[in-house]
Amino acid sequence: MVAGNGKKEEGTAHVSGQGNEPLSGLPHTLTIEQISREIGSNLEDGFTAAEAKARLEKYGKNELDDGPGISLMKILIRQVANAMTLVLILAMAVSFGIGSYIEGGVISAVIALNITVGFFQEYSAEKTMNSLRSLSSPTASVVRDGDTVVVPTGELVYGDLVEVKVGDTVPADIRLVQAMNFETDEALLTGESLPVQKEANTTFRADTGPGDRLNVIFSSSTVTKGRGRGIIFATGMTTEIGSIAAALRGEETRRRRVKRKPDGSAKPHRYAEAAALTMTDFVATFLGINVGTPLQRKLSKLAILLFGIAVVCAIIVLGANKFSNNTEVVIYAVATGLSMIPASLIVVLTITMAAGTKRMVKRHVVVRKLDSLEALGGVTDICSDKTGTLTQGKMVVKKAWIPGKGTYAVGTSDNPIDPTIGDLSHSETAPREESVERESSEKNTAASNFEDLLMDNNDLEQFLNIASLANLAHVHKSENEWKARGDPTDIAIQVFASRFNWNRSRWTGDDNPIWTQKAEYPFDSSIKKMSVIFESADHAMVLTKGAVERIFESCSHICGINGSVELTEEIRGQILENMEALASQGLRVLALASKELSQRVDELKIPERAEIETDLVFRGLVGLYDPPRPETAGAVAACHASGIAVHMLTGDHPSTARAIALQVGILPSKMAAIAQDKVEGMVLTAGQFDRLSDDEIDAMPLLPLVIARCSPSTKVRMIEALHRRERFAAMTGDGVNDSPSLKRADVGIAMGLAGSDVAKDAADIVLTDDNFASILNAVEEGRRMFDNIQKFILHLLAENIAQACTLLIGLAFKDKSSLSVFPLAPVEILWVIMITSGMPDMGLGFEAPAPDIMSRPPHPLKVGVFTREVLIDMVVYGLWMAALCLSAFSLVMFGFGDGNLGSGCNDSYSAECDTVFRARATTFVCLTWFALFLAWEMVNMHRSFFRMQPGSKKYFTQWAIDVWRNQFLFWAIVAGFVTVFPTLYIPVINHVVFKHTGISWEWGIVFVEAILFFAGVEAWKWSKRIHYRRTMKKNGGAVEDLEKKAFTMYFDEAK
Repeated sequence: MVAGNGKKEEGTAHVSGQGNEPLSGLPHTLTIEQISREIGSNLEDGFTAAEAKARLEKYGKNELDDGPGISLMKILIRQVANAMTLVLILAMAVSFGIGSYIEGGVISAVIALNITVGFFQEYSAEKTMNSLRSLSSPTASVVRDGDTVVVPTGELVYGDLVEVKVGDTVPADIRLVQAMNFETDEALLTGESLPVQKEANTTFRADTGPGDRLNVIFSSSTVTKGRGRGIIFATGMTTEIGSIAAALRGEETRRRRVKRKPDGSAKPHRYAEAAALTMTDFVATFLGINVGTPLQRKLSKLAILLFGIAVVCAIIVLGANKFSNNTEVVIYAVATGLSMIPASLIVVLTITMAAGTKRMVKRHVVVRKLDSLEALGGVTDICSDKTGTLTQGKMVVKKAWIPGKGTYAVGTSDNPIDPTIGDLSHSETAPREESVERESSEKNTAASNFEDLLMDNNDLEQFLNIASLANLAHVHKSENEWKARGDPTDIAIQVFASRFNWNRSRWTGDDNPIWTQKAEYPFDSSIKKMSVIFESADHAMVLTKGAVERIFESCSHICGINGSVELTEEIRGQILENMEALASQGLRVLALASKELSQRVDELKIPERAEIETDLVFRGLVGLYDPPRPETAGAVAACHASGIAVHMLTGDHPSTARAIALQVGILPSKMAAIAQDKVEGMVLTAGQFDRLSDDEIDAMPLLPLVIARCSPSTKVRMIEALHRRERFAAMTGDGVNDSPSLKRADVGIAMGLAGSDVAKDAADIVLTDDNFASILNAVEEGRRMFDNIQKFILHLLAENIAQACTLLIGLAFKDKSSLSVFPLAPVEILWVIMITSGMPDMGLGFEAPAPDIMSRPPHPLKVGVFTREVLIDMVVYGLWMAALCLSAFSLVMFGFGDGNLGSGCNDSYSAECDTVFRARATTFVCLTWFALFLAWEMVNMHRSFFRMQPGSKKYFTQWAIDVWRNQFLFWAIVAGFVTVFPTLYIPVINHVVFKHTGISWEWGIVFVEAILFFAGVEAWKWSKRIHYRRTMKKNGGAVEDLEKKAFTMYFDEAK
């Protein structure tokens, strides 16, 4: 029985190769007639519209299941079930319990605000993540009612007759019934880098692996050659790719397993142990200390710690007042406890993260898991694929060598399929004779146009005939834009031919074509070459291209200056030298050959392949490469400047990988300055790396920068090796087979354009442009967010320390009843934390990145935001603010007042309490101003507020420009200033709610205290700058040579 989306009911295990319904055998074991009959397909006319509709209702849509939808209740529970919120709820309960309804009401409002903002932000994030998934192929060609129609991929049904052609994405798992020179790229599923030749009429054993089922094509694979027709036998989650997605999505149980003996039995205490651990896990999950991002977990633990400290503080308050049950004492205890709780922290953190994800989308990065926002800033190593990430992902012909004529080269192009971009040049020198100096000499002369190169050049014409006609790619211009379809290698060679106006369509496209194809011998992985037979009015030609060593086997002659000569062993050696020379430049090399047939071919009696592919004339070599993206070298250099090592893990040949790595800066240019043992370890093949044991890898001085011929298991081993060295690694991937390494990496990065849905599921972030430079954007955004989170956490916790110290030291202020009078009322504390500080903290979260953000090393994630500097700053700023607040209270109360603390001044206003209420108001305004000014000071934790841009010539006005730059922060601080006045001067609000009164001459004290606050903070920052300058000087100062800085561990200082 099959459920919606092609999913089988619970308990039915998926069998590889099985479809929506069980058949007499797996589809690849059945003949075309058998599978057509059993599924009920019509091989001529397909289904009728009514049949298709009925099957769609029965089997569900052809789409991958997104898993459980968004649960509003779960989101709401997550907002309540965290330590910070629970602490506030407890404080609220105590306030209501002692009849302090105003304080309880204010705390209730704070809780409601936290839950509401958190709920809507998380709901928005869930919707964004839900929309990331998209079908691999939005439409498909299907036979319905005898006609070929285009329908949305999701509407395809089990048994549909589907047609696919070059460039299509396969929409479901299909059993082929017809294949014409048909190949698919199954790298996303099997990891096979080369396209797979498919055949319809063969059947295979049941235990044949997916990669060898040549009569089946799989959902999400791409057609690279030819065309085919087949019957859908699996849709949605019953496809091979769907089964992998389902396996990856499976969640582990949260129930702890019982430890059993080898015979399966277990003692009773083991059950109790498992139950206790399960309950502990539940409580930890409920409190948020083992779920969420690392930072969220740390903050939940911090909330529990602060709760413990708050309880201790409350006990101290009660103890100082002889554990009196007086309401005033209990309120004081609650106020002291609340002073330790950064109530707005969760709201600010959630909003900052949500804003960060939106900023990243604009920089071509989609965040799928919030953990990655924190993790990106701490990345120490990036393991990147080459094709399509470091490079453009499009093959281009770089050089072609024709014996007796020399080397033809193509200049740089930013559009690999446009034959009009990129200069053509010619050198009479063979590749084996070239050097860097000679390549740039006068022997390399740029041609004014291709006609000059073709003039009286029969050898070039013969070479271009093979390039153009022994080629199944189609390159054409449509609406002023060049387009191409087919195999990437064929496209590149066809574009090269088109540079000489030798496009295939010129010779074969008219009603009376100059060349007519008579036979085709497709590429076969066992012989690694392909041939075609073309006839013109005068000639019948065999045109062949393929791997150099296989073309050699078919050649007996070579074209040269003096015409065709015998291909001797000496000449073969010279050709191989030319091939090695091209390969050393990072090029993939193919050979071209041809011969003229003595008689025309009878299409009804096509000659055997072995007969045709003999006695060929060698025509030359063509070197192709995947050019690096223009921005890649700069991005790699920026990674090195920021202390991030870049590793290339690619399936390419070692020489190709090495050449690209040198071009983009992954390998150092000064290789001669590096010890030989380190040079040998820089570039390894997957075979060499995989032969090493973990101990041998760990014994290597340094891990390789390039691993060629890389397999998925090699990527996983590389990640594990980095982890054993306590490195923090990001890994890129696009195929299904990359999923293990993406999940194992600290930050998994999937490709948005070339990547599979399964890879995106396994990844933490997705690059929407598949560009390595976008990884750098993500790292910069991660560091910016980390810096900003650190700033507002420091800002909030410094205030908490200031408030707690003010209240604890304020216990010394005893009234006539020997009860402590609080310098700050509970509502004042919440006002400063939530209203005065909340908005500026959000403003700090929106701060632009610091100028030096990408020239600093990655921050250690084990330490997190609570670095030694942050902890010291927190204490210094907190104590300084507390000292100033206490001095303000003391000046008003004892310096200028009569020192009478009255009686009942914690509860209500009276004439006797007027001085206390004025002192409390002065302390409140001072703390408010300190909180606002500290937000501006936190914009840069080291530089002076008045000199944040040291290079600026605007010595007296630069601070104003910096303040206005972040307008959200500016207006948040202005709002904080403005909202102080209503709390001071509006009746009832001042006396009943805030427990203070309006002030007059006390403003003078506020201004003096503000000046002292700035002086203290600026003095502390100045001392930090002195310390860091001395530390840098002691460590040798700044390194000017970026390459030396990036590869300092590789260079042999002894040389």
